Amino acid sequence: MSVGERVSDPAGLSEVVSITRDLIRIDTSNYGGGRAVGESRAADLVERLLGEVGIVCERFEAEPGRTNLVARWPGRDRTLPGLLLHGHLDVVPVDAAAWTVDPFGGEIADGMLWGRGAVDMKNMVAMIVASVRRMVTAGEQPERDVVLAFFADEEAGCVLGSQWMVEHHPEQFAGVRDAISEGGGYSVTLGERADTRAYLLNTGEKGVLWLRLTAHGAAGHASLASQDSAIVKLAAAVGRIGALDWPVSFTETTTHLFQRLRELTGASSELSPFELAALVGPSASRLRAGLQNVANVTMISGGYKENVIPESATATVDARFLPGQRDEVIARIREAAGEGVDVEVQLELIAMESPNDGELVSVIEAVIERHDPGATVLPHLIPGGTDAKALSRLGITGYGFIPLRLPADFDFPGMFHGVDERVPLVALDFGCAVLTDIIRSA
Repeated sequence: MSVGERVSDPAGLSEVVSITRDLIRIDTSNYGGGRAVGESRAADLVERLLGEVGIVCERFEAEPGRTNLVARWPGRDRTLPGLLLHGHLDVVPVDAAAWTVDPFGGEIADGMLWGRGAVDMKNMVAMIVASVRRMVTAGEQPERDVVLAFFADEEAGCVLGSQWMVEHHPEQFAGVRDAISEGGGYSVTLGERADTRAYLLNTGEKGVLWLRLTAHGAAGHASLASQDSAIVKLAAAVGRIGALDWPVSFTETTTHLFQRLRELTGASSELSPFELAALVGPSASRLRAGLQNVANVTMISGGYKENVIPESATATVDARFLPGQRDEVIARIREAAGEGVDVEVQLELIAMESPNDGELVSVIEAVIERHDPGATVLPHLIPGGTDAKALSRLGITGYGFIPLRLPADFDFPGMFHGVDERVPLVALDFGCAVLTDIIRSA
């Protein structure tokens, strides 16, 4: 891939771009299994920036270095339900050799900021911090309490982050009704008209099941014919699971989304949902993922010596299920695994949906109309999971909205956990302006 002239520290950067760049330069890779780096240093930066304008943060750690940061910005009317703005400080690891630039260099080229976290989700962390700093410096105060939270460990199931905070420090979120974080907010261009934009509002999330498959058989010498091979059983089970045909199934979110897509694009009623999704360009894969359950085999392990038939072999299945379909998905996977293969749940995160309307949704729609007249806001069921799942246990209604106005051909979904992750500078500036306006209006 060809990259234009790279500039590490250009003059005249906006505050939101500078903060995003500085966060990217702190490697906060989360390797899973309790192994992560840098979250506390990222928390140091956020704490310092908010402290400079008088916003005092509290630190909470489930384990040393796994820092969660929370602050409460008092509103004018403290009897109103609070608003939570949250993001996570960790990122997924990188294979630096595959990148065109230093993934933790925070380099700027081709009008974009490059690096791990530019999209997921140090951009939103920076927008929150920059918006608050801007408002406090201008002497503004929100109408209601605004709670700011920056979590650890989101990329490994939220165990040491939002889940731990909900279980051990729920008082930090007292009075909060709604929350805004990741999973949506970016623009898509509808059909072939470059002036027809919609912003996807994350109103739902698929559930997550990480399943461990263990096949059992008879151990023996590899020179002898095997009649009961654990590896062969596992291979057959993996093949059957990979071949599962999951039907299209609509939820409240996707029903509304695809109805609005037909109206906005004038698409024929004969177009299938998958063909209709293609009208949003690079984001089609994310819309399609919200239409059916998915189960992918992601890891396989078996054997410990070339001439030994092992007594067991294992595989990991990552299943993403639609709201209300958890039991059906597990049952189908168990059936496909077959006899002699155990299926155990290693990690489970709920599926959830939030209302497509309401006070906060109306605020977001009005703000987008002000900043991008003629654009619309559409509900979206994301295939992944966020910290909103844990927070929902406290009765907090979560929405994903990182506002980014993007070029029609920009493959934004491909940036999530991808190589050469990057975000346009103008999109960061747009997002900070929109988020600031949402805080003012909420």
